[in-house]
Amino acid sequence: MTAIATATAISLSLPFSLCRSNKSYTRKFVKGSFGVFAVYGEEGGIPDKKSSWLTLFNVEDPRTKVPQSKGKFLDANQALEVARYDLQYCDWRARQDVLTIMLLHEKVVEVLNPLARDYKSIGTMKKELAELQEELSQAHNQVHISETRVSAALDKLAYMEELVNDRLLQERSTVESECTSSSASTSTGLLDTPKSKQPRRTLNVSGPVKDYSSRLKNFWYPVAFSADLKDDTMLPIDCFEQSWVIFRGADGKPGCVRNTCAHRACPLDLGSVNEGRIQCPYHGWEYSTDGKCEKMPSTRLLNVKIKALPCFEQEGMIWIWPGNDPPAATLPSLLPPSGFQIHAEIVMELPVEHGLLLDNLLDLAHAPFTHTSTFAKGWSVPSLVKFLTPASGLQGYWDPYPIDMEFRPPCMVLSTIGISKPGKLEGQSTKQCSTHLHQLHVCLPASRQKTRLLYRMSLDFAPLLKHIPFMQYVWRHFAEQVLNEDLRLVLGQQDRMLNGANIWNLPVSYDKLGVRYRIWRDAVDSGEKELPFSK
Repeated sequence: MTAIATATAISLSLPFSLCRSNKSYTRKFVKGSFGVFAVYGEEGGIPDKKSSWLTLFNVEDPRTKVPQSKGKFLDANQALEVARYDLQYCDWRARQDVLTIMLLHEKVVEVLNPLARDYKSIGTMKKELAELQEELSQAHNQVHISETRVSAALDKLAYMEELVNDRLLQERSTVESECTSSSASTSTGLLDTPKSKQPRRTLNVSGPVKDYSSRLKNFWYPVAFSADLKDDTMLPIDCFEQSWVIFRGADGKPGCVRNTCAHRACPLDLGSVNEGRIQCPYHGWEYSTDGKCEKMPSTRLLNVKIKALPCFEQEGMIWIWPGNDPPAATLPSLLPPSGFQIHAEIVMELPVEHGLLLDNLLDLAHAPFTHTSTFAKGWSVPSLVKFLTPASGLQGYWDPYPIDMEFRPPCMVLSTIGISKPGKLEGQSTKQCSTHLHQLHVCLPASRQKTRLLYRMSLDFAPLLKHIPFMQYVWRHFAEQVLNEDLRLVLGQQDRMLNGANIWNLPVSYDKLGVRYRIWRDAVDSGEKELPFSK
């Protein structure tokens, strides 16, 4: 799902030109009840200043690939394609703005160069600096304009995607009865198959989601990114059907307490953080990170304490231990491999049970069928897809895709994707690719039908992308776009599962990693002393 989403983002965000703009014009296309507003076609020249970082911007002009749609009425998919080029142009425009500011910075350095000052009068330097200041002001204004363009383009793209998805759902609903009858006949045929042809292991994941086992709680769970937890803020979270709130104490260390005041059960996250204590908005009671009430305005201080969980901070993430057993002495490491830089950290709340989301993440064979509008667009469908893994283990690699993947208990998926060219997968293994994308997905079980997803994306190339304006919005957009392609399917699975359907009817070879996760999960729930695949 979001594994590989950013591969597409890279392919859409890199082909940008160096042209400085002088004018712009717009084109409008109307189809049905919505319109497409494309902002492309600016003219300009190439900056004459060369520098060591200029090669990052010296790539093909995206305007040459704009769909020729003038005077035409577009259907939903064509309108969506125009909007995608609109977004691509906006990102290119933003890179131009960055380049302009960088060039102006070099000019300022040249003007203030001690050697140059010896040959210039004070008046000349003042005049040059004033001119540069004016150019810099114009460049900053252009950055704000580009930011508005990007925001508008993203809104239009999201709106049209919603229209396209609604149309697809309507078309599929018209043949639902036919699919049901076809499914029934298929099931009858399976029952008639000789038993000698069914020597396969089966899993039963059906019916309402059972209450979480207390044994599943006895693990360290990452629940937030450190960057999202400021000194004067708090983060409410749900974990195993209970509400908690995370905040930093006076010493700067994080704490996790029940999100319920001991006095009148008011949600504490509605309050504020005051000198390292979380203050209830109802009557001002204040609690420290260990759950002890240290202040009760307008009354005598009582010995009151709310439940607090073991909480720890490591490698840019906040961890909690929700179980009753003593916490493990060490926390697992989730950092990307050496040579990677973190480019994005995203948190989302999803209306699906976390096991279903893990099933989806641990399966790549669905990509050429599900993700045809994003990262897998144009992928061929191989005759056989396999997941190759050690005889005993929860990690391995895909064949024929250059992707290494690992399930790490209790709810983490790590993957490394080899990228030979932006947005494409080439080679039979990650070692054959010179550049790579590393991703972490944490599927926190918020409730039996809700998951808190933490997503971290890292690259071992293009470090300057971290400094491009608005890139965090681009990463998030494509992560959500890929995720939404999966959510339609997983939500449908969840609906069928709750009504008794078994979502693991017929496991095949490419389901190996997902099957092993389910075997591990069953072993945890049943209380086995030695868990499978633990070595």
